[in-house]
Formats: sequence, C-alpha cells, structure tokens
Amino acid sequence: MEVLEAIKIRRSVRSYKPDPLPLPLFEKLLEAIRFAPSACNNQPWKFVLVSDPALKLKLAKAAGGQQFIAEAPLIVVGCGFPDKAYHYMGGQGNSIDVDIAIALDHLTLAAAADGIGTCWIGAFDETEVKNILNIPADVKVVAVMPLGYPADENLLRPCPDSLRKLPEDIFSRERFA
Repeated sequence: MEVLEAIKIRRSVRSYKPDPLPLPLFEKLLEAIRFAPSACNNQPWKFVLVSDPALKLKLAKAAGGQQFIAEAPLIVVGCGFPDKAYHYMGGQGNSIDVDIAIALDHLTLAAAADGIGTCWIGAFDETEVKNILNIPADVKVVAVMPLGYPADENLLRPCPDSLRKLPEDIFSRERFA
C-alpha cells in the first residue's frame, strides 16, 4: 500500500475485535515506532505495551471511561523523558510531545496499511495512568493508543474529500494569509 493511501484510510477506530495481532505483524508495527525520527535523534521515549485485560480496563477508566479502549488486544502508551528531549523546540519548551506524536503517527500509518485500527487518546488522567503502569514521576505520558482489528472492516476506508478542507483554505504561499 502506498503511504498516501494509508494516510487516507486511517481512522479513529472505537470498536475492536478481540483477535490478537500475529507476531510478525506485531513486530513490524513496533519497528514503525522504533524507526521514527525525533529531534536530534534523541529518541527520548519508552512505549508501554499493555495486553493484560485487567490493566486495559483500568486504563479505559483512567481515560474518562472510554471502554472501547479495553476492547483492543493491545494498548500502546507513549511515554517521554522531557529531560532527554531537545530543549530548544521553536525557541521554547522541548520536543517531547512532537517526538512521541511522530512515533505514534508512524504506528498509525503502518497499522492502517495492514488493516489494523488505532485511536489517539489524549483525554486521560496522567497521574492515574502513571499509577496503573508504574511510570516514574519524571516521565510524561503523552498519549494512549488502542491497537487492533476494527470490529467493522468499513472503519478503515478512504476519507471523502468532502470531509476535508479545501487546499486554498489550509495552504498559503510565501506569507501567512
């Protein structure tokens, strides 16, 4: 599958089959994360892979009760080390959120290309997630992402052009307009 096709079919999947991912596919998806770029190639991250049903239920509760998260056979929790991230991102702050987002986006596209659904979860209680997974206080939890086969194959389909803004509404040349 071409990358642009994977971009167009990727959706936020909120209903999963319980089927586990075959090991070769699972390893391929992890490689998509591992080879993602990061600022200065610092790779200031750790990804917690959660498949235990009890932990998945706790994570779903920590994410505002979004129970569909626990349906997925795997949850990937993107964690970053702010002190190891590039510290001059845009002249302020550090790169940790961008670095983790790039890695997880690589995952979403590799997953979509193989018929696997994902969903970015940014609404969660970070303290609760840290407690559930024994994540140290100095580590930032950036995102929670369920991963699995969509319950309905139609959940991965090309996005209609009518749902996207027109190019002239999102691009300008030479100056912001």
